[in-house]
Amino acid sequence: MTAINKTRICELFGIEKPIVQGGMVWISGWRLAAAVSNAGGLGLLGAGSLPPELLREHISKMKQATDKPWGINLPLMNPAAEEIVKVIIEEGVKIVFTSAGSPKKYTSLFHEHGIKVAHVVSSSKFARKCEDAGVDAVVCEGFEAGGHNGREETTTMVLVPQVRKATSLPVIAAGGIASGAAIAAAFVLGAEGVQIGTLFALTEESSASDAFKKRCTSLEEGDTMLTLKLLSPTRLVKNDLFNRIDEAEKKGADKDELLKLVPPGSARRGIFEDDQDNGEVEIGQIASDIKEILPVATVMQRLEEEFCQAVKSNLQM
Repeated sequence: MTAINKTRICELFGIEKPIVQGGMVWISGWRLAAAVSNAGGLGLLGAGSLPPELLREHISKMKQATDKPWGINLPLMNPAAEEIVKVIIEEGVKIVFTSAGSPKKYTSLFHEHGIKVAHVVSSSKFARKCEDAGVDAVVCEGFEAGGHNGREETTTMVLVPQVRKATSLPVIAAGGIASGAAIAAAFVLGAEGVQIGTLFALTEESSASDAFKKRCTSLEEGDTMLTLKLLSPTRLVKNDLFNRIDEAEKKGADKDELLKLVPPGSARRGIFEDDQDNGEVEIGQIASDIKEILPVATVMQRLEEEFCQAVKSNLQM
């Protein structure tokens, strides 16, 4: 075996390798998305931190930077979601990954305009709802992932096989995947593709700040934790802001009190700017295994080599 096998995910999105780059806020701009697409995967622009007009700019640059398939990640809880949907349709985007909301909301509209839709879920129950809503694929994301997460706290290894049993849709595994061996493991469990966030967040093309990348590549096991469960469960690096949140939660803080601790712009400060102490530093658990910042092309090549080695080693057992 010399390459990662093509699957229904490759056929659905017209890509060479069943690897999707997560559409992360303040990280997934056109440079990262184009680099992943040009390397044979599926690059996603992160619309969660791109206002409509700035999103148009990134879409324009994507069209210039690659002739390969690419898409947009749209968190449905975004207050500007309707405007972003309008931009997506007007700009002729062909692939959308939705999350943080009902898959029924825009799926039919997207399909009317020839747009493929994948939706992110954290349980097999929501995977079944996705199939009922008519989406084309589901991303089942374990709580190892960085940023916003499911309340169930189900790990990727537990979630993938249950989602596989619950739906006939193509399944994309996400959460804690940063090696070719992890891709192979996800495939054994029933996935037909993977979505990778943290590993791509810590590449040269990521738009995250150098301070963010330096902090995240210095993390050890246990340096991130799922918090803010009363608001929207979010995996954060343990910094000064996290400590204040943790202390407040232990004292029984309500939603209003927690909101005061994480005012608008907290994620931007922690990811895109340099405030590693008081910003939301969102990254997955697997960051503790990533110690260098590499170009996307190198990362993609390494993933494929590791996958092939993992499969070869398993066949020899």
